[in-house]
Formats: sequence, C-alpha cells, structure tokens
Amino acid sequence: MKRYYFTSESVTEGHPDKVCDLISDTILDECLKQDEYSRVAIETFASKNLITIAGQLTTKAIIDAEKIARGVLKEIGYDNENTDIDYRTCKIETNITKQSEDIAMGVDIGGAGDQGIMFGYASDETEELMPFAIAMAHKLAKRLTEVRKNREINYLRPDGKVQVTVEYLDDKPARIDTILISNQHLEGVDLDTIKEDIKQKVIYNVIDKKYIDNNTKIYINPTGRFVIGGPLGDTGLTGRKIIVDTYGGYSKHGGGAFSGKDASKVDRSATYMLRYIAKNIVANNLAKKCELQVSYAIGMEKPLSIFINTFGTNTIPEEKIIELIKEKFDLTPDGIINYLELRKPIYTKTTNYGHFGDKDLPWEKIIKFI
Repeated sequence: MKRYYFTSESVTEGHPDKVCDLISDTILDECLKQDEYSRVAIETFASKNLITIAGQLTTKAIIDAEKIARGVLKEIGYDNENTDIDYRTCKIETNITKQSEDIAMGVDIGGAGDQGIMFGYASDETEELMPFAIAMAHKLAKRLTEVRKNREINYLRPDGKVQVTVEYLDDKPARIDTILISNQHLEGVDLDTIKEDIKQKVIYNVIDKKYIDNNTKIYINPTGRFVIGGPLGDTGLTGRKIIVDTYGGYSKHGGGAFSGKDASKVDRSATYMLRYIAKNIVANNLAKKCELQVSYAIGMEKPLSIFINTFGTNTIPEEKIIELIKEKFDLTPDGIINYLELRKPIYTKTTNYGHFGDKDLPWEKIIKFI
C-alpha cells in the first residue's frame, strides 16, 4: 500500500495576519454596501499597539476606516495592550489613495486588474470536497474561537494556530497522525488544565473518533506558555496566510492574496471561479480530484490559458472537460463577477477558516455540469 503523511495548518481569527485580513475585508464589505462598483485594494499592518491601513479606494462610499478597525478588534476580543492589543487605546494610521489611472483604464473596459496565474482545486476526500487535512485544521481553529467566545474555556485569548498531519493509504485519509494546537491564554493558567480542556472541548468535539487512535500524537502549547500574543507577539499583515486561505498546501497557489480586494482583481475572483468549476467537476463524477489553472494579462478580458490536471482520476478525457468549461463558463472578469454575484458584501464571511468549503458561498454551489 502507498503510505504517506501530509500536514496542513489553520489559524484563529485572532492571529495577527488574520486580524489584518478581517479589517481589510470589512472595509471592502462596507464599500460594497454603499457602492457595489467600488474598487478596493486595502492592506492592513499590525504591530504592537498600532494598526496601519493603506491602499487604494475608488468608490462613492463614505467610510471611517479607524472606526471599522476598532470594531473588528473589539469583536475579535482584543482589549489588553499588555498581552496583545487594545481596541480602545491602539493607534490607527491610514494612508488611502485612489486606484492608479494606469490600472483603471484596463479595468474600465472589462479587463483583468492585473496579470497573474490562479488555481482552483477540489477532491472527494470530504463532504465539502476539500482536502482532509485543511478541513480538519479549519474545524479545530473555528472551535477554539467558539469555546473562547461562549466561555466554555474562559481563559483563552484570541491568538491561536492549529496543525494537522494526516496519514494516507493509497491516496485516501486513513487516520490522523498528529494534532498540534497553540492557543494564547491568560496568565497563571496551569498547562495541564489547558491540555485537558482543549482535548475534551475542542479536539474530541470536532474530530471523528475513527481518525484518532492510540498512536495519534497530540501537542498542546508545546512551549509551555503562550500569554503574549496578537500583534504584540508578532506583526500581522493582510494577505500573508494564502495557504491557510486555500487548500492547505495540497494544491498549487498562484501567489495572489484575496483579502481587501474587490472582485475586479482576478487574484480573488478567478480563484473563486476555478474552485467552483473544479468542485462541480468532482461533484458531477467527472473526476475524483481536479486542479485547474488560468492565466490573465492586465487589461485583457479572456484568460491566456486554461490547464487541467485530474491526476488520472477522470472519467472522460481532460480535453473534453476543458471544452465543457469553455462552452459553459464566461471566464472574463465581468463574466465571473456577474455569474457568482461578486459585487455583494460577502467577503468578511470568507476571511477566517478558509475561503472554500462553506456551502453558503456562491462558488460552493453544486450544479449539473453536463
């Protein structure tokens, strides 16, 4: 039997990079609520008790970026500058300009807002047609936030990371080999208490027991202490968790980040569309796993290339699948935006625990492919 191990990670909403992603996406959603044709490219930087918001906005919307940032920090639960950051006292700087005219003239005629390559992926490993390791990591990270906010584990703080190693046999998930969780906590909490609470209320609450055996290794806060966290423990930056956002490293990534960008940026919209197409290829039994790639040139409407890899699991020729994609879908930026209705303020829903797998998102719908 072919045996191998694969690891993916996720992070909680209080991770410094995800704090920045959420501020950027919240600004995007607020712009779209007021002006659906807003063009947004916002990045956020967090360090110690300072938030810096910069980028480009072309919109009729009137927003208060500082108020939005403080609201995001408050909702996450950051209220202590001595251990992480305080939404009430932190300094917030903004440096926001309009979109470059050189870029705008290409987007105005329906072209891509940048050149680049994008990937989409799906597999039949899980119900949501995502790779198993990243699906489990996201569920654990989300549960860490739930038990913190509902006070089941009342000493947890917002910052946290999860890593899951899966043992595969013949390309199928057989068991979980290792679970690693590090979560920020209040001063003075006993490590044994943290370990037991997270095992019972997070791990065993989320992971099906058939994937955990006596040989599964569980590591919780392996350094023994995690009191200093958030932007005080490490800087945060929008767009730095692109593998967490996508497929946990199981599929390729084009390199472009998502958060803070409106759908005219094909980094975001084309990646969503490719996930949609790949998922429906798998859901319609044309393949057990599917990876797609497209490339775009700035200012040009149609993709320069389309590539498919079904890893030998296809039930019809890959060339035929490519033909079906070209017949069925308009892969121009405007075509994607209209098909998936991407001018709606839906983006804060995507920021944490992966941009793929939530059945309520438009690119996760199942259709009849043929």
